Amino acid sequence: MEIINGFNLKNIRGDILGGITAAVVALPLALAFGNAALGPGGAIYGLYGAVVVGFLAALFGGTPAQVSGPTGPMSVTVAGVVAGLAAVGVPRDLSAGQILPLVMAAVVIGGLLQILFGILKLGKYITLVPYSVVSGFMSGIGVIIIALQIGPLLGISTRGGVVESLSTVFSNFQPNGAAIGVAIMTLGIVFLTPRKISQWVPSPLLALLIVTPISILLFGDGAIDRIGEIPRGVPSLNFPSFNQYFPIIFKAGLVLAVLGAIDSLLTSLVADNISQTKHNSDRELIGQGIGNAIAGLFSGLPGAGATMRTVINVKSGGSTPISGMVHSIVLLIVLVGAGPLAEQIPTALLAGILIKVGLDIIDWGFLRRAHKLSLKTAVVMYGVLLMTVFWDLIWAVLVGVFIANMLTIDSITETQLEGMDQDNPLSNDEQQSKALLPAEEKALLDRCSGEVMLFRLKGPLSFGAAKGISERMMLVRNYKILILDITDVPRLGVTATLAIEEMMQEAKNNSRKAFVAGANKKVKERLSKFGVDGIIETRKEALEAALNELA
Repeated sequence: MEIINGFNLKNIRGDILGGITAAVVALPLALAFGNAALGPGGAIYGLYGAVVVGFLAALFGGTPAQVSGPTGPMSVTVAGVVAGLAAVGVPRDLSAGQILPLVMAAVVIGGLLQILFGILKLGKYITLVPYSVVSGFMSGIGVIIIALQIGPLLGISTRGGVVESLSTVFSNFQPNGAAIGVAIMTLGIVFLTPRKISQWVPSPLLALLIVTPISILLFGDGAIDRIGEIPRGVPSLNFPSFNQYFPIIFKAGLVLAVLGAIDSLLTSLVADNISQTKHNSDRELIGQGIGNAIAGLFSGLPGAGATMRTVINVKSGGSTPISGMVHSIVLLIVLVGAGPLAEQIPTALLAGILIKVGLDIIDWGFLRRAHKLSLKTAVVMYGVLLMTVFWDLIWAVLVGVFIANMLTIDSITETQLEGMDQDNPLSNDEQQSKALLPAEEKALLDRCSGEVMLFRLKGPLSFGAAKGISERMMLVRNYKILILDITDVPRLGVTATLAIEEMMQEAKNNSRKAFVAGANKKVKERLSKFGVDGIIETRKEALEAALNELA
């Protein structure tokens, strides 16, 4: 059998090659994200997360070629969880044994919520987040990553969020020359490695292989901070702690769930584009949820679909879930056998890698031209960026989505009500508006001698159009006959229907004749349910009826 549950065994060679290549890229990133999220001693937990989430999300997910693991947004969120728990008195130090079970409880909750999102089929709604919000949010994540790595890059120990971390750097500005040297070498490699080389050996891995030995030769023990002791063997099962900090933990889990869902499904869209396939959003959420929930039980950092690793996997030949699973198996082999070597990796090296990651996450193209495209779009994007960096990740997205949708509704409403002003005989553009009508209907309207008010509505009418309809009701009193043309309205919202009913009633109250013209079957049924009468098939028939009334 060549295909088993979507696993195309015809491409087994390509999947193995893609998985190995993706693992090579994932190794330094997983260690860097673990260190950034949990502080000193946290690198290994990033690798645990890459192994568990990568394998299970590929096995149960809905995007065949996707490679999952710790990402910048998820590591930033975990760092926020650590800072939030530290603020209520939980020691940050991993060796104290108190912070890790609480963080992992949030990871488990996040995974379970993602499974629930998938069961409730919320995948299609998550991908409807406006691009201005996504761009601002991802750019904000990039800024956070860069800001949090300034301290480690200079050899200055920092903790907490952006403001706290930068304050520590400025108040304790005693840079470590050795750390700066390591960081400069790392940045030089990740930015300047020729493409001909990086397509065979990814620049982050190259930096790891070159800079780590140099740092051991040049700088002895204690000269710079290093990853430190890494537990031997495979990750062990550890049940998370749900105690008096549950409200903080649950909120953190919700943030991880929403953020991981957005991050993964956006990467799924990228995977669709480059592999010419179509992912299953809800199944992908379930797969990511299973991966994260189990990762939390094995002390693994939470993950999501990783764009760079997914692209590299596809470009290297991976096309089925086998490639994502191979990626995890390779990392597990490294985890079991290369622990002593990884212990010597300088934290300044990881900081250099993460600064490159942060710069890549920032949406530079959209940042540069957003204000040229639309001032409103630019305001939303920059607003979300600032809220993400200085306030709260999830609230930044929620507020951004709310404002962006309100602006969209306002724009749609203007289009919906355009015809009401164009065909209003009181309009300054009377001749132009009449010219928009067919010649025969224009002639009929002319014969009405300004006694007919023709309102034309366009597009699916939402609640946003109701206010515009209501504002124009008083104009009915200036005419003997009202014609409400809804030929170009495919559907009516309840609020807009009520506004039309009220306009028709206003005409009757003022002893005016009113007609509704051009309603399709669905719209006509809705109007009938609301008791609206005077419905005529076409605009021409309505104009003829109006002319007969005036005769």
